[in-house]
Amino acid sequence: MKLSQSFFYTLREDPRDEDSISSSLLVRAGMIKKSSNGIYMIMPMGKKVLHKIENVIREEMDNKGAQELLMPALVPEDLYVQSGRRDVFGKNMFALSDRYDKRYCLGPTHEEMFAIAAMMDGKSYRDFPYNLYQIQTKYRDETRPRYGLIRVREFIMKDAYSFDVDNEASRISYKKMYDAYCNIMDRFKLDYRIVTADTGAMGGYLSEEFQAISNIGEDVIVGCDDCDFSSNLEITEVVDVYEDSKEEELEKELVYTPQARTIEEVSNFLGKEPKDFVKTLLYNVDGKTMAFCVPGDRELNETKAVKLLLCNEFELSDFEDVERITHANVGFAGPIGLDCPVYVDRQILHMKNFIVGANKSDYHYKNVNCKDLKPTLVADLSKVKEGDICPNCGKPLTFKHGIEVGNLFNLGCKYSDMLGLLFTNQNNQPQPVWMGCYGIGLGRCMAAVVEQHYDDKGIIWPVEIAPFTLCIVPVSTKDEKQMQIAGELYDWCKQKGYDVLLDDRNERPGVKFKDMELIGIPYRITVGRGIANGVVEFVERENGEKVDISLDAIKSKIDEIFK
Repeated sequence: MKLSQSFFYTLREDPRDEDSISSSLLVRAGMIKKSSNGIYMIMPMGKKVLHKIENVIREEMDNKGAQELLMPALVPEDLYVQSGRRDVFGKNMFALSDRYDKRYCLGPTHEEMFAIAAMMDGKSYRDFPYNLYQIQTKYRDETRPRYGLIRVREFIMKDAYSFDVDNEASRISYKKMYDAYCNIMDRFKLDYRIVTADTGAMGGYLSEEFQAISNIGEDVIVGCDDCDFSSNLEITEVVDVYEDSKEEELEKELVYTPQARTIEEVSNFLGKEPKDFVKTLLYNVDGKTMAFCVPGDRELNETKAVKLLLCNEFELSDFEDVERITHANVGFAGPIGLDCPVYVDRQILHMKNFIVGANKSDYHYKNVNCKDLKPTLVADLSKVKEGDICPNCGKPLTFKHGIEVGNLFNLGCKYSDMLGLLFTNQNNQPQPVWMGCYGIGLGRCMAAVVEQHYDDKGIIWPVEIAPFTLCIVPVSTKDEKQMQIAGELYDWCKQKGYDVLLDDRNERPGVKFKDMELIGIPYRITVGRGIANGVVEFVERENGEKVDISLDAIKSKIDEIFK
């Protein structure tokens, strides 16, 4: 591509409305432009990167025998109702009606549609296995879009679905996708971890996430330096290895704590530590109020609570509901005497003489013990903390942040049962099909690569997904010899089928060099005054190394980098 004949621009300053390194650099490099909150245009240079990301994914999917198709983005709403996921997605799903008042949704994901497509061929056990995939735009009405392409309302996703006759065959298909994803992430040069995760709205038996390590990652990856344990914070078990307190149990006592609502305020008032408390949190769970108790120095793990109760709606109760249930001002809720179900974290069983709210304004109970509680259920409900015990080896756990760029799900027969996806086995008996689901966010991969590969000059793209592998930059467009040599090299590269960019703009050399560094072209050939001595300058973007190469040898060097 010749820049003088192309739509190309860059920005010198960081945009004010971007909140991550990747989004700022991609906007400055003219690769993306925000059109509204959580929605971006993909500009020509960015589309080149996205196209190469697609090619890598297609190659790896095709190598594993998957077949590409394309589903509609507009999906009948009743399909999600039939599968039980319309309420699960709730307000996150864009919905609309056509002129005949038939309800549709902009597809946030396509398990239901793929199950219907599979019905066209999956009649007999002889038809299996097979894997179908698409690369298509998805839509989710995110409450808080942020970090550029990482958390958006409209995004491009590769989603694949495997179809098998039993669990063993499904595990083989799952492993193929696992291996394909490892190859994809390696080709993107990402530093990533594979973690066990919550199955969430997808459901099924197993979920694993491919997490790109990043400080802005919204997910916390819990790992162990002494073994291969790796898990998402949302589902990591808090190992119950704590010993019972050796204190003598005292009788509970009502104490006056005026205006002390938070644990910090009550701690200061009573001269205690947060670990001496049990905090009580009230939630609206599918329209009913429920209480959850965790140690004062821990947080409730909402994902664990949702999985325990198998609920759809789970949100903190509003002030009015709290005051109605506790008969007290907000800040004095406790588990004793509450007229609602009470779920207690199992670590509390080891505690003695702890402090709780008294369900009475300006009062708490101290010296409370488990005998004073009447829990509906005791379970692992709290979030793991850094330094907790590893479930595998007993060593301390460590935390890192990650961007979820891919995920794998073993769905089992969930969607087959709901939608009637059956096949006849060798005994001519109907059986549900086993499904797997495998997703990769292309925009997230693009952003994650930038988060890991940049410097103070701009983006440093890995060669395989760079918009162009090589740029040729004549220093002066007024120098006929420079323009001649640059043009001949460009034409030769194009004839060879190489992905090359010619910066033939009438700009100062410094502007050209800065632009090529900003957009992250891996290799640059500078055609300058050295041509008088028959040499050009060859520059590597990643390490900044510069060498002079003769005109006789430069074509061999170009062949080398494209191989």
